[in-house]
Amino acid sequence: METRTRSLVKASIWTLLGLLVMSSIGLLFTGSLVTGGIMAFVNSAIGLITYLIYERVWANVSWGRNV
Repeated sequence: METRTRSLVKASIWTLLGLLVMSSIGLLFTGSLVTGGIMAFVNSAIGLITYLIYERVWANVSWGRNV
């Protein structure tokens, strides 16, 4: 099973990557760094929370593991 700290670090790194990608896409489509950044921040905050919950749920599922 994964520790909570490992899940949090993985989720944070994934969120930072998503933030960079979404900021770039937001800037490309809106032409505004501020608007693109806000869109990316909101998306990343929601993504961090849902990914962290997802990881914790799967950490407790024994299916498919070689024990």
